[in-house]
Amino acid sequence: MDNLLDLSDRLYLDVADFAHSTPHWFQWLAEVWTELGLLLFGALFLAGWWRSRDRSGEAMALALLAPLATAFGYVVSEGLKSLIDEERPCRAVVGAPAPLVDCPVYGDWSFPSNHSAIAGAAALALALSWRGMAWLTVPMALLMAFSRVFVGVHYPHDVTAGLLLGALIAVLFMKAARRPTRSLVDTARSSRSSAVVWCAGRGPVAPAHAAAHASAHSARRPRARHGAH
Repeated sequence: MDNLLDLSDRLYLDVADFAHSTPHWFQWLAEVWTELGLLLFGALFLAGWWRSRDRSGEAMALALLAPLATAFGYVVSEGLKSLIDEERPCRAVVGAPAPLVDCPVYGDWSFPSNHSAIAGAAALALALSWRGMAWLTVPMALLMAFSRVFVGVHYPHDVTAGLLLGALIAVLFMKAARRPTRSLVDTARSSRSSAVVWCAGRGPVAPAHAAAHASAHSARRPRARHGAH
């Protein structure tokens, strides 16, 4: 364990030195990304909910569970952080350059990284609820985790643990809550409240209903007039 921690210290110093060698605009991007990534994940949650309104109850259930799984991942990470009093590397590592952002106050412990836990949970939750999104969400999460080391406020092992913890919590949460949430969605879609139905979506149009709608539309279409022969 001590060898792993020593390796993490060395990696932290290497990344910190690299960060200080980069242009100021690149450092600014890294600082912004540590927070902007969270907003982008939030936008993807909204987009996933919107696209699921005309899809199956299963799809809507997963779309609704994605942000909840991410929030639960954060809660678990924060609870673990309160039990492990690991000092931030920006104060603990001897010879480390100054962090690019303010070092968090004493008592705001380092392990695991909450940002990374949120990123890991969001990446997996979105990948489970939105087929084909892993190519976007996984790199986003990895970049967010790396940015926390880059700006100098976390060890590499903090962000690695955060990513894995968040991803694991998201998978377990969505697997456990999928069935009851789907039942809730089906109930909401049959509600008499238009607001509830709008939020849950009407789901896919049944074939019979679609055929009836097409037939009614065809009946309303004016007939072409034929000229005299």
